[in-house]
Amino acid sequence: MNAKDNLTAFLTLLRKEIDRITRIWPQTLLPPVITMSLYFVIFGNLIGSRIGQMDGFSYIEYIVPGLIMMSVVTNSYANVVSSFFGAKFGKHIEELIVSPMPAYLILLGYMAGGCFRGLLVGLIVTGVSMFFTDLQVHNLGITFSVLLLTSMLFSLGGFVNATFANKFDDISIVPTFILTPLTYLGGVFYSIKMLPDFWQTVSHFNPMLYIVNAFRFGILGVSDINAYLALSLIALLTVLMFCLCLWMLNRGIGIRS
Repeated sequence: MNAKDNLTAFLTLLRKEIDRITRIWPQTLLPPVITMSLYFVIFGNLIGSRIGQMDGFSYIEYIVPGLIMMSVVTNSYANVVSSFFGAKFGKHIEELIVSPMPAYLILLGYMAGGCFRGLLVGLIVTGVSMFFTDLQVHNLGITFSVLLLTSMLFSLGGFVNATFANKFDDISIVPTFILTPLTYLGGVFYSIKMLPDFWQTVSHFNPMLYIVNAFRFGILGVSDINAYLALSLIALLTVLMFCLCLWMLNRGIGIRS
């Protein structure tokens, strides 16, 4: 396939993913917006008014970046794991695998679909948050970089989950037992400075801590850790995850029986 054919194949796969997301928008876009709106009301307004300030910001200002990032993470992941497993379950992934389309373009197509949904939900949640507080972006470059890299990273994570899943129950195990606990313990609702020394050390092994704090630095200019170090780690993890997914796809792991 020449470059034009490759571009056409990639755009076709991406359009299929975008059509899927927008066609079932009550399932893909509406639920996270309702959930995050409840977080803004309950944790931001009701409980936050009793907590006071954190790192010089009101509590709702402090948690908004973490909530936006949480919506990006869960939706990027959920889109790819459900879409790719659906293709496996429907037995039409074989048609894609045996087509002349290179494996890296197949992976990029699914990853781009996950990024589209994650970033779109993040944008909608950001708009909703403006009804509750004013957001001033401190560093646009870091904010956009963290958003893009995080959506790519968790789209690839969804791809790994989908390749190993054998039934629909399997695609909910990782989000329920790994992703959600890591997200809630990743500093979305608190600063790790509030934790005892031991749990501060343990928290540094949680990748969500680096993602949430790097994004919070981009929005508010405050972070519990070095934001540039966090951004470098996210970029490194994304590259490693892409290489792993491409290797799995080329070997047919989880696809060819």
